[in-house]
Amino acid sequence: MGCISPVGNDVESTWNAILEGKSGAGNITQFDPSKLSTHFACEVKGFDPLQFIPKKDLRRMDRFIQLGFSASMQAIAQAKLDESGIDKERIGVLLASGMGGLPFIEESMAVLFEKPDRLTPFFIPSVISNLLAGQVSITKGYQGPNHCITSACSSSAHAIGEAARLIERGDVDAVVCGGAESTICLTG
Repeated sequence: MGCISPVGNDVESTWNAILEGKSGAGNITQFDPSKLSTHFACEVKGFDPLQFIPKKDLRRMDRFIQLGFSASMQAIAQAKLDESGIDKERIGVLLASGMGGLPFIEESMAVLFEKPDRLTPFFIPSVISNLLAGQVSITKGYQGPNHCITSACSSSAHAIGEAARLIERGDVDAVVCGGAESTICLTG
């Protein structure tokens, strides 16, 4: 298992916070919410993507990819998947996102309206939902089925169910599954 959440940046701290009844809600810090009637959200706090992602790769990943990728790396390590001896052709990746890179889309639109020729060539790979699963597969070399499930708030639950079906049918021996979201921005 792996977890990056508003109440902890790993499984143990998240689980302990849940048992203690801690809330992840707090004042919005990722943008200025002063023009909105709501000023709180459940932001991930204290997350350092550099623990899992090389600095040069960060600009190619919206925050949802950074969060999901980091949680996936935790899960892969905890499961000792890379030491399991499972053929990488028999390892799939099903990682979900309901919206994909909404904050980066919002930032890019501002650039587009001001200086269209300055839009980063990493725009599409940074925001499309399937690049969360893609980045995990590329990094780990997993060659089994690679999908993104997008079904709003049920996306991660559907990814877990579909992963179980892939294993049950004998299509793969293991699947990295779950999901990530990061839509705290003015548009979201």
